[in-house]
Amino acid sequence: MILKAVIFDVGGVFIRTHSRAGREKWAVKFGLDPGKFENFVFSAESGRQAQLGQKTSAAHWRWLGDYFGLTEKELVELQRDFFAGDSFNKPLLEQMIRLRKAGYRTGLLSNFWDSARQFWAEVYPFAENFDDIVISAEVGLMKPDPQVYHLAARRLGVMPAETLFVDDFIENIAGARVIGMQTLHFSDPEAAQRELAGMTGVA
Repeated sequence: MILKAVIFDVGGVFIRTHSRAGREKWAVKFGLDPGKFENFVFSAESGRQAQLGQKTSAAHWRWLGDYFGLTEKELVELQRDFFAGDSFNKPLLEQMIRLRKAGYRTGLLSNFWDSARQFWAEVYPFAENFDDIVISAEVGLMKPDPQVYHLAARRLGVMPAETLFVDDFIENIAGARVIGMQTLHFSDPEAAQRELAGMTGVA
């Protein structure tokens, strides 16, 4: 089937963590493995609730502050440090804009909290370049739930088989494949962009 749309993940694709020093500082402070600490912030029960829109991101951070026994000042510092090592993948955005000009429908599909749009607008103003945005906290569905992929394709006006889905987590790639989407597992940025060009004909 002819490819008509490309849907991208955000974290790990457009916004990539180039330094985990800030997160590691707090992991050491809490006596935790850095990877487990990072996963705890995003994917422990409170983080999952926030990603599903069952609690606000502010409530989630307050929960984390209470859990780790932080003062208000320390909690603000944790929030700042947690995202301080992130950077934006501008070359991929430029390629995406060329995809859109070439006639492809473009979308974002992100597992993130209710603060996503404000956070992106303030720090990485890029979202206005996409035809549609699906954020898990806003729709109450998370990847790799098949329903959220169907929703993202439907909102772009395409069939799953006409859609290419790009994500850095293999379980999310597997979820997209279940409903018949074409997929690109995003690992190395330059290699992924070459693969994207090969699949779409737009470099």
